[in-house]
Amino acid sequence: MRLPLALCLGLVALAAASQSPLQRRVVKEVLDYFHRRNSMHSLFKEQAVEGAVEREDSSGTFVQLRVGLVQTACKKQAPRQQNCRVLENGRKPTCLACYKFDSGDVPKVLDKYHNCGRSNYLAAKEIKHRDEAECRAVEEAGRGGDALYLPGMYAFSKGLPT
Repeated sequence: MRLPLALCLGLVALAAASQSPLQRRVVKEVLDYFHRRNSMHSLFKEQAVEGAVEREDSSGTFVQLRVGLVQTACKKQAPRQQNCRVLENGRKPTCLACYKFDSGDVPKVLDKYHNCGRSNYLAAKEIKHRDEAECRAVEEAGRGGDALYLPGMYAFSKGLPT
């Protein structure tokens, strides 16, 4: 029983070693996002990262990945512990994350999108189309034609009827 668990944790460590710094940052932010949700009472760990895409262009770096999570025996309120035991029959949600970083020395997040749920939920056709559209919008963030809109830049008023 301990051998498969040790093998799984070894594969996670190997996958983490092959990730770029931005991909590791996205995984960390996905875990933080997932744990901030009120409905979560247990602590979750990264189980696998699938379909990692990282593209650079003149406006920055786009990172997209699916993070498989696994439920642990630790409670969310407890300080983050490294030795939390994975629950064999625990929940195993998947999160899709799309991030766009600027091209500075310390990359700042220009835009992001998360969607977490059961893997069969994320595979539903409507959800998949919405995720693709949201990720395309994130990838477009920061491009030259994408002017930043700030509240108050434009004011439109309609006169009162007399």
